[in-house]
Formats: sequence, structure tokens, C-alpha cells
Amino acid sequence: MTTAMEQTIEQKMMLEEPTAPKQTRRQEFWSLLKKNRMAIWGLATFVIFFFVAISGLLLTAGTHPILDPSTVRLQEKLRPPMARPNLESLTAAEIPATRIYLFGTDDLGRDVFARMLQGAWVSLTVGFVAVGISVLIGIILGGVAGYFGEGQIRIEHLAAVGLLVAGSGLLISRIYSLGTVAVAAAGFWLFFITVGKRKTDNQRGFAGAVLLRRKVLSVDTLIMRFVDIMLCFPSFFLILTVIAILPASIYNIMIVIGLTSWMVSARLVRAEFLSLREQDFVAAARVLGVGSLRIIFRHMMPNAMGPVLVSATIGIASAILTEAGLSFLGFGVPPPHATWGNILSDGRRFIFDAPWLTFIPGVAILIVVLAFNLFGEGLRDVMNPRLREKP
Repeated sequence: MTTAMEQTIEQKMMLEEPTAPKQTRRQEFWSLLKKNRMAIWGLATFVIFFFVAISGLLLTAGTHPILDPSTVRLQEKLRPPMARPNLESLTAAEIPATRIYLFGTDDLGRDVFARMLQGAWVSLTVGFVAVGISVLIGIILGGVAGYFGEGQIRIEHLAAVGLLVAGSGLLISRIYSLGTVAVAAAGFWLFFITVGKRKTDNQRGFAGAVLLRRKVLSVDTLIMRFVDIMLCFPSFFLILTVIAILPASIYNIMIVIGLTSWMVSARLVRAEFLSLREQDFVAAARVLGVGSLRIIFRHMMPNAMGPVLVSATIGIASAILTEAGLSFLGFGVPPPHATWGNILSDGRRFIFDAPWLTFIPGVAILIVVLAFNLFGEGLRDVMNPRLREKP
């Protein structure tokens, strides 16, 4: 009898003891991701593309690269893939290191395989840097709109920002003296009205001061209406217009793509912040006297990054596709750098005589963009709390 009672008590104690979770967050994430075969295929393709791009940088960079994408061999032009070079008609410097034209040659006899490797690094760099710029801008503007959105903007704020923009325009126009004065004045003015002690709206003052302190709209309204305006412009044509005005450079392309593709990230971060700022852990941090910046970057930002990472992954594919389109139209990375877009553009003139010049870069762009999109869709499914297994 005593033994049966002791066994019953032991069983109750075992049931009451807290049990460790079956899986950690990383294990749960990986187990959910493995169920999506298309996402795994996209991840594997991305890893392969990353190592190919790194290899392309190492093999084609420098003054004496192992694989030279700019070597011209007119006697070897439009050779098909897997063709062997005619060693008798080439000098020692013109012989490819692979001893074979893996992807053939173009109309100038340049090795398409070496040019594809160089283009892979360009595409990877443009994709990641452009998305990094867009995500950074989106996080800043979306976080401000979501957390400080209820704050009111006065006429003096708009006037100071207008003076700052005008001063920046003067500096860009190389009017340095007047531009420096305008930027410095705008900076001091913004610091004074933001940090300095000012009269409240209920206190009296001269008519001009009262007018400048008049509230016109909220921070959230200003930022989100600016997002709406940016979304009204056709992104590709806006990028095309800016690239046509600016000097041809890979850096200009990355910056312009990043500055015209941050709107989705801003909306996602704002939506997450609007939800998170009402949560109990944020209220507890405020009660404990934690500063706003620490609440944003230490408590709220890690919880809001899930949708942003998904958007960034898909955004890399869009940036690669945009760069390829610009290069195809002749507004992309200037020579001698090779990109998949200008290889595709050069091959369109020989689509019947040398179809590999069109198919090889076209298929590469298709596979890489599809891989990023599939991996992004897989991340979206995994990070959706409704799809997580309930304990």
C-alpha cells in the first residue's frame, strides 16, 4: 500500500516538474525550413552562387589575373562552348588558363567563362550593397514612424529641414561658401528646436514665433505620405533617369537602387513597431526608466527584423535583376567590367550565329533570381508564427 502511494506521489511530482523544450529556436527554424524543398534548393543555389562570385573576384582581379576577362583574341571570336583554343595562332599571354573555352568566346574573342565569373561578383556586390542601403533607410524611417509617430511636427521643423536641403543642394552645385553657411545654420536651428528649451505653445510670444511653433502634422503622417509619393514613381524608370544623369559607376548604381527601394522595408518596420510598442515588455522598460534608443535597438528591433529579412532576401533578387536590365540597356556598370547584363546585350546581335552568348547569361540570371525568391518565400513561411508547431 505504501509502495503504491509512493509511486503515485513520484508520478505526480514528475508531471509537475517543468520539462525542457523539445527543440531550440534554431532547431525549430531548421526543421521547418527543411520541409520546404524549394526553399532548400534556393538556399543551396545561393551558397553556390556566393562561392562562385568569391572565386570570380579572386580569379579575375588584379593586373595579372588567372582568368583575364578583357583579353581580346580576334582570331578566336565566336568559338562555341567547350572549344579548344588554336595554340598556334595565340601568344602565351592569350592562351586561357583552363586550356578550353568552357562557355565559348564573344565577338572579340574574350573568354565568356571569365566574364561570367567577373559578372557574378558584380551582381553579388550590387545586390547586397543596394539592399543594405535600402534596409538601413527603411529601418530608420519605419522605426521613427512607428515609435515616435504621434509626435507633432511644427512649421519651424519644416523650415529648418528645407534650409538643410537647400544648403546640401548648394554644396552639390559647388557653391561651397553659401552652402556651408546654410547647412551650419540649419544644423544649429534643428539642434536648438529639438534639444534646447523652448517656450511652450501656451506661452505668449511675438507673432512670428507663434506661427513657427504651430503644429501642422504628425511624424507618422509625414513619413508615410513620403513613402506613398515614392511608391507612385515607376522605380525602374526613376533609376534609369538618375543613372542617365550621373556618371557611369558601379557605386552610383548601388546607391541609386538602394535609395529607390527602401519603401517596403519602412512599411514593414513601422507595422511591427506599432504592434510592439504596446507590448508589456516595452511598457516595463519605460517604467524602469530605459531610454528610447535602448528600447528601440535592444528590445524592439530584434523582434521586428523577421519580415525585414524576408523582404531583403527578395530585394536582392530585384536588385540583381535591375542591374542586369540597366547593363542590358547600356546604363549599367561601364567597361571594362563585365556584367551578366552587358554580356547578354552583346550577345543579342549574334543570337542566331552564337546563341550561347544570350542563353548562358540569361539562364544564370534566371536561376539566381529564382533561387533568391524561393529562399525568401521559404523564410516567410518559416517566420510566420501561425505555421510553427504548437507544443
